[in-house]
Amino acid sequence: MTLYPVVMAGGSGTRFWPLSRRARPKQFLALATRKPLVVETVARLGRLAAPGRTYVVCGPAHARGIRRLLPRLPAANVLVEPVARNTAPAIGLATLEIQARDPDAILAVLPSDHHVADVAGFQRVLRRAAEVARAGPLVTIGIRPTRPETGYGYIQLGEPIDETAYRVKAFVEKPDAPTAAHYLASGDYLWNGGIFVFTARAMRAAIDRHLPELGKVLAALESTVGTRRHAAALKRLFPRAPAVSIDYGVMEKARDIAVVPGDFGWSDVGSFAALPEVRPADAAGNVVVGEGAILVDSTGCVVVGSGRPLGVVGLREMVVVDAADAVLVVPRDRSQDVRAVVQALRTRGFRKFE
Repeated sequence: MTLYPVVMAGGSGTRFWPLSRRARPKQFLALATRKPLVVETVARLGRLAAPGRTYVVCGPAHARGIRRLLPRLPAANVLVEPVARNTAPAIGLATLEIQARDPDAILAVLPSDHHVADVAGFQRVLRRAAEVARAGPLVTIGIRPTRPETGYGYIQLGEPIDETAYRVKAFVEKPDAPTAAHYLASGDYLWNGGIFVFTARAMRAAIDRHLPELGKVLAALESTVGTRRHAAALKRLFPRAPAVSIDYGVMEKARDIAVVPGDFGWSDVGSFAALPEVRPADAAGNVVVGEGAILVDSTGCVVVGSGRPLGVVGLREMVVVDAADAVLVVPRDRSQDVRAVVQALRTRGFRKFE
């Protein structure tokens, strides 16, 4: 069983402004440890696949940064999308490239900007998912929920395949609070962490069936893979692919879907408010990242310093971020609204700060 990890690094999220910018998206940030999230992601794949079998999918603006952060990755393993078309075309492109190299390949597709505390546990679950995928189904890894979270999609468990895997009964959209509480209490639902494992053949067949427009684009590209014509063909054909997520375009429609539950200290590090999930807090419940922050009579705050002195006095449950050239102050429970600041910067012509 030969596993090919595919790390999805095409995002340019705005929830970590002012640390994140167009040229430095979330996956480039050292949010959970001293290493950027994408470096963490690739590092925990080390015992599953050598760098030569690991791929990263990104956009043109981030390809140079990815190669700089991941120097052991072969240059050809950085797959650059000419334009962003969401996750289904990106996964289709990676599947096409890897299938040309190894028709029997099993792919493990992972986001580049999540954190895992229990790396050994994560590796065990991924190996098990690959074993299930080898039999033919598309497999997702579901995260055992620890709270009634309303910000994630859920996976409803169906019939057991064995003691470690289940059929997927349904993919469920983000619930309201009472529904999320019901999901947690029932034990029949897992968080959808966006991790998928499948054979190249199974994914190509699923794309042909459920996303035929994307299937046609991949078929047209197939004969160019590994040739000098590929770059030009990719630039010409890839924009014709439908902009659709793999969840909506394939996983929610396919019939043969399995899930392997996982409990390995996962966090999507979705906003500054999530940093206490991955960083230790002081006795007052404050999480401090970087240098220069001075906290006085403050509790439950997330503070990110840039090295220069940053005074935080008498604050409760706030996020304060100093990025040297821009500052953010927001209540922790509104940290998801940071994207509104980015939109305002764009409207007011402050493009260099986006």
